[in-house]
Amino acid sequence: MAATPRPRRSVLYMPGSNTRAMEKARGLAADALILDLEDAVAPDAKAMARANVATALRAGGYGKRELIVRVNGLATPWGHDDLGAAATMKANAVLLPKVESADTVRQAGALLVAAGAPPSLALWCMIETPLGVLHAEEIAASSPRVAALVMGTSDLAKDLQARHTRERLPMLTALGLCILAARAYRLAILDGVHLDLADDDGFAAVCRQGRELGFDGKTLIHPKTIGAANAAFAPAPEEITWSRRVIAAHAEAEAAGKGVVLVDGKLIENLHVEDARRTVALSAEIAEMEYALTE
Repeated sequence: MAATPRPRRSVLYMPGSNTRAMEKARGLAADALILDLEDAVAPDAKAMARANVATALRAGGYGKRELIVRVNGLATPWGHDDLGAAATMKANAVLLPKVESADTVRQAGALLVAAGAPPSLALWCMIETPLGVLHAEEIAASSPRVAALVMGTSDLAKDLQARHTRERLPMLTALGLCILAARAYRLAILDGVHLDLADDDGFAAVCRQGRELGFDGKTLIHPKTIGAANAAFAPAPEEITWSRRVIAAHAEAEAAGKGVVLVDGKLIENLHVEDARRTVALSAEIAEMEYALTE
């Protein structure tokens, strides 16, 4: 993970076959966009979607948003062509679906290199099957290009034969294992989509739970959910205020040669200072993104 964390509170899937949606996305407040060539695109529209995404990225106009292209799996008729095209698109990352092994990641990385991808083009890996969850650690460690894990909770619930519940108790083991793998290798990790667009309270609840579990943000399927995700995964004003006090108190204690720091009677250690610095840096990045949207 970068020293200055990148906001990924809201990561919106956009069908590559829908040029109007990709145009509209230039004005949305999402932190990142996944331009989708996979699930959201019918088989007979795959080649057209690939061309549409390349055109949209070439035209630009997406500001500071992170741009990700989700390709089709390497075992499909479109996967290799998708990767070859994505290698030279103006994207920040390529999202691989249904990753179940380190070998898949390394194969994708080799194909990107062969197609002329720059070293800066990251790989994001979707974990959406039981085998993917069990191999999350090796996937996270598979390549220097891997920057994020993305939960595919809809497919995962189907394969687990689990029920969708507001508390997501059937999913917690899988979610926890993937969070552990991501954090062990200093990767970002994004929560899966919420399918019931009429359930605003349920969406707020799973966002709150995702933040508590340690996710960086939420993947989304509709623009109406961007605001709630942004609010849920951003540091609250009181968190920012507290973090600044922690940083200031620690600096003052260090300057005075004191080994113990107390803020409001609470012992502050280096781990608290590190977390505080991350919170303040993230809030600054969010403010910069939001300011750019108003210009």
